[in-house]
Amino acid sequence: MLSSLSLEEVIALKLELATRSVSNRLYGFPLWHAMSDIIRDAVLKYAVSATRTKMEAMRFLGLKENSFHELMKKYEIDDYFSDKSEENINS
Repeated sequence: MLSSLSLEEVIALKLELATRSVSNRLYGFPLWHAMSDIIRDAVLKYAVSATRTKMEAMRFLGLKENSFHELMKKYEIDDYFSDKSEENINS
């Protein structure tokens, strides 16, 4: 069922699910202004997970090495993936 949804519909659904715990209110969260960072974070995580090496992810995104490493650090990508694997080991 998920594969039949557009990317926009998946994002809207995810936002709806995320806001349920706060009674559908995100007051004070600058969602509109944070959108570009949210999208970059998601695309970077996808690229790293969908490729075999960081070099492949860098090429996939069309980034130069120093820009790629700056983004990896900014969005804490290494921590994101190491936390997930540690959780699976500890479960």
